[in-house]
Amino acid sequence: MIPYKDGREKQAANEDRRQRERDVAAELERGDEPEPPVDVDGLVDLESALTSLEFPVTGAAVVDAIGDHDVDSVTGSYALEELVPETDEEVFDSPAAVTAQLPRPTVAAAMKRVLEASDTLPNTDLPWSQRKAYELTLQELKAIDADDEGVTVIADWIVEHVREKKGLPSSRDVRRRAMKLCRANGYQVRSDGWLGI
Repeated sequence: MIPYKDGREKQAANEDRRQRERDVAAELERGDEPEPPVDVDGLVDLESALTSLEFPVTGAAVVDAIGDHDVDSVTGSYALEELVPETDEEVFDSPAAVTAQLPRPTVAAAMKRVLEASDTLPNTDLPWSQRKAYELTLQELKAIDADDEGVTVIADWIVEHVREKKGLPSSRDVRRRAMKLCRANGYQVRSDGWLGI
């Protein structure tokens, strides 16, 4: 029985890796960025700095090696350590996997806080689908609200939920909270959109 279990776990891990690679490719192809674009030349410099690392690599190792590397966007400059979760649970398969989350620095910084908070929970993993749902909610908030207030409020709420309840909120609860925040601030939320529950 044990060899079969190992085989199923390996297949599941491979499928998860392939899904992440597809998500990375899709993120890189997106042209409708709701945030100001990141300097592409800066990402090329970052990718060349990342090639000195042996992949796959953890987020903690990336931050340790080149965390002080600056990523420039139209609105300002961010140190890589502000955008990449400093945790051993976050594993990157390639330099492109690291740079794929950087074009949206506000969302990347918020997700860093969420991932680091979830890392404090014993025996709890943040499933890839739930993580993508959190990210999509934060991206939708950023698209609706030009400043970072909505993204910050929801990220704060998730981190607070993790600390107080010792568990992760469901992606539906996060979307519901984001919808209520938008409506309370006078933003229209379409019922057929991501936030319209």
